[in-house]
Amino acid sequence: MSALTTEEKSTYEWQMWTPGFGEAGQEKLKNATALVSRVGGLGGVVAYELAAAGIGGLVIAHGGNLKHSDLNRQLLMTHDGLGTPRAEMAKRRLLDLNPRLSIEAVSENISENNVDALVGKVDIVFDCAPLFQERYLMNEACVKQGKPLIDCAMYNMEGQVTTIIPGETPCLRCLYPEFPQAWKREFPVFGAVSGTAACMGVMEGIKHLSGMGASLKGKLLYYDLQEMTTRKIAVERDPTCPVCSHLFARTQP
Repeated sequence: MSALTTEEKSTYEWQMWTPGFGEAGQEKLKNATALVSRVGGLGGVVAYELAAAGIGGLVIAHGGNLKHSDLNRQLLMTHDGLGTPRAEMAKRRLLDLNPRLSIEAVSENISENNVDALVGKVDIVFDCAPLFQERYLMNEACVKQGKPLIDCAMYNMEGQVTTIIPGETPCLRCLYPEFPQAWKREFPVFGAVSGTAACMGVMEGIKHLSGMGASLKGKLLYYDLQEMTTRKIAVERDPTCPVCSHLFARTQP
């Protein structure tokens, strides 16, 4: 494991004061690499906060070019980047914040063709994709490869976060057994609503990587910023889940 440099100790001093984290937690974060699917209103904040906290490596995957309607929430994007690839602009912004960061920018969305390879490069996955096709693919790849998945989602003024540990917790397919037919690609969104889910998700990831604090394993944290309410919901494992049930079957006598 690579030790912290003098510069890193100075940069991350205040967060290393956090009980249960310390220098050991910071070293674990430095030596970890995360995949962030999409770097828009949700994933962009995830990537930015991970970079600010000192994660060692990021793989970011997001296809397409920046357009005007992205700018109300995609905080890694700026007006001068209109018409250019989102992934490349995000990489530049992240390196401006943390030049020590090792980062791979993939100008593609998650697909059957790239998901296994991308998940295979990292220690943890942050699912920030708006489409269930991508979310299902990441869930399946994480279960297959035994990688932790932090699932973050939002719609309108609501959001949710959960932590999925293959073989230990229910997976995303347990939570959503069938594709939600009513789900639409475009939906109401304030940047602050997606950013809330992002920050919660980042702390879930940091806690998992460092071993600090309690986790949302087996629970879904739901919030409604219209009413300013939150609640935790237990997520039940589906014993017939086509993705993860085989992992639990192995543990049965």
